[in-house]
Amino acid sequence: MPGQVVEADRRVDAATLEAFVADLFKGAGASEDDAALIASIVVATDLRGAYAHGAAAVAGYVGRMVGGQIDPAGRPKVIKDSGAALVVDGGNALGHIGLTFAMDQAIQRARTTGLAAVALGGSNHCGAMASYAMQALPHDMIGIVTTNGLPTMGFYGGLDRILSINPIGIAIPAGEETPFVLDTSFGAVARGKILVHHQKGLPLPDGWAFDRDGHPTTDATAALEGLIQPSGGYKGTSLALVMGILSALLSGASYGTELGDFVSGAKAGEDGQFALALSIGAFEDPDRFRTRMDGIIRQIHASRPAPGFDRVVLPGERALETAARYRREGVPLTDSTRAALTAVAARVGVDPAPIQ
Repeated sequence: MPGQVVEADRRVDAATLEAFVADLFKGAGASEDDAALIASIVVATDLRGAYAHGAAAVAGYVGRMVGGQIDPAGRPKVIKDSGAALVVDGGNALGHIGLTFAMDQAIQRARTTGLAAVALGGSNHCGAMASYAMQALPHDMIGIVTTNGLPTMGFYGGLDRILSINPIGIAIPAGEETPFVLDTSFGAVARGKILVHHQKGLPLPDGWAFDRDGHPTTDATAALEGLIQPSGGYKGTSLALVMGILSALLSGASYGTELGDFVSGAKAGEDGQFALALSIGAFEDPDRFRTRMDGIIRQIHASRPAPGFDRVVLPGERALETAARYRREGVPLTDSTRAALTAVAARVGVDPAPIQ
């Protein structure tokens, strides 16, 4: 894009970055345990390559804590218990705290009820979905999570931004093979990825966005003023609608435009999430299930690659490979992300040297 500087990513050791991020949240008033939990999720997200919800989001989170919009000491709690269905009030804590708690509650309850669902209200932005869905894996359970979000799409055929891409995370255990971990949304891309391209001065791939008049665009600036394209057209907007309903209406959280917009920001404590845990043992012998999952995964791996592909992989596999590489080489941070982290570090009295 003419007139914009392309930023070079700089690498920071993953453990160093996690300790630094934890210090930022402690500086904003979070307890040591909460700060460590948030930092672990943030860096795990960066390691998986979902940069928009990793360190790039931290300055905004910390700023809202310091500014009083998010309660750094907020505690989620169960406010309604109907057996296999629970409602949790997130206590205006960061969504990372609330959704971790909600999935933990679902897992604990599913041990006796076979499956359990938790609707979480009073929450805030929770980042990417994978970490929360994966909480179920060590318990021989399938984890499913979703969240609402600020509107970035029009419903299919419309030009008004009234619908979020409303992501979903699904984690299914396997035996010897890598677990299936899907972390996706029902938009072609997260808005944060468009922001990263904007920061780097890079054009967008075709199929990511529309301008404000509904025309496809590869210009990041026009995309930020316009609409994210849905995945699969009408199917994508319909599934995004369902995820928003599960996340917001079951817990009393704000839905769509009720939550706010990208000009004024999200209303504090109005986000909603939804967590579901299914105990495999309540349906099938876990060993047999994992063996059959291995068979499915190996069949997919053995598929002949189509033109332009060197192999066939499942969701979550490339993320694990990316994480292994970044643990060796360091987590990439753009100059804009490092500048934002440095500024917020000064605000909360933390030395920014670890990311310099």
